Amino acid sequence: MSITPDEARRTIGEVLATIAPEIDLDTCDFDEPMNQELDLDSMDMLELITGIHERTGIPIPEGEVKPEWSLSELIAELGRR
Repeated sequence: MSITPDEARRTIGEVLATIAPEIDLDTCDFDEPMNQELDLDSMDMLELITGIHERTGIPIPEGEVKPEWSLSELIAELGRR
């Protein structure tokens, strides 16, 4: 049930728009850690992962995706599942 990088990016953008609408993925550095680049706290990260799961059906166990990951790493991980 993997998704393409474009689908993953779009899904991440949709979820972020609901939890942090001020974030514009077009201006983000996809190689910086998410906790620095997106300024997400642990609750925001949980909402991001939950939102991705709800939209894609891809299971992501809580705590498996780390805030230190970059957006590029998250997109790659979604493509592997």
